[in-house]
Amino acid sequence: MSAATGWGSWVALFFTVIAATPAHAGPELRLAPPLASPTPAARAHIAIIIDDLGEQHVAGLHAARLPGPVAMAFLPGAPYTRAQAALAHGRGKEVLLHLPLQPGGTARAHPASLTADAGPEQLREYFRVALESVPHAAGVNNHQGSLTTTREAPMGWLMREISLRPGLYFVDSRTTASSVAYRAARLHGIPSTERNVFLDTTRGEKAVRAAFHELIDKALRNERALAIGHPYAETFKVLEEELPQLMARYGVRLIAPSEMIARQAGLRGPYRQLRLSPALTLATSTTGPAAPAATSTMAR
Repeated sequence: MSAATGWGSWVALFFTVIAATPAHAGPELRLAPPLASPTPAARAHIAIIIDDLGEQHVAGLHAARLPGPVAMAFLPGAPYTRAQAALAHGRGKEVLLHLPLQPGGTARAHPASLTADAGPEQLREYFRVALESVPHAAGVNNHQGSLTTTREAPMGWLMREISLRPGLYFVDSRTTASSVAYRAARLHGIPSTERNVFLDTTRGEKAVRAAFHELIDKALRNERALAIGHPYAETFKVLEEELPQLMARYGVRLIAPSEMIARQAGLRGPYRQLRLSPALTLATSTTGPAAPAATSTMAR
């Protein structure tokens, strides 16, 4: 074989090997995955509690289907309380004991309301039975109580009972501007906050939407705000329309009451059985100006 012939054979062999080599056999160029878009920071936070649950079957189921961590407050001993509280808990919603207390004025009291002149032993037993009737309760807020919540003694006794059960928080529904309940809760080191807006003191979709926008405005001014609503068709309608677009439209995020309490105390995330010293809780600012007194007799 001549040198020319030998060289030609090697060239032919080289191109044959190249042609037969799969395209992926060489080193691959691996591109880094695109960076995930960061979750936008919320400009403010809101929490919402639906009160007066447990007495109506359909309304309770509707409340459990509301989007996001809308909390649900159940009346003790009501016919649907146990089943719907379990349902709410299973859906990741916080459950509260909606504790009936004596209203003021001419408002008709809930049949199970504790009167303002009840003694400490009566209050202790009343609270124990009420709490046991609401499974998965993470917190307590008052139903009516515009008389009882103005009395230092019963509020002190109630908060002592709550403080003996680590893991419970308290929300003052503020059915009267004269309520001392929130202050009593803080004095006992209970994780607590108070209502800033009632969504449906005035009935009707237009009024509820206006109250919802008031909630957003208060949250944007004060970083956070808490609203209480009731199981009304117009309240459900407004929440179902507004809540899915909170971040996109307002830059506001919906959180559970426990997380709002933690944020109010300067923490992040749910409070996880946070126990606050009276000095810390008294120094913690509330969510903006004091909430106005309710005007509806149902709320008092």
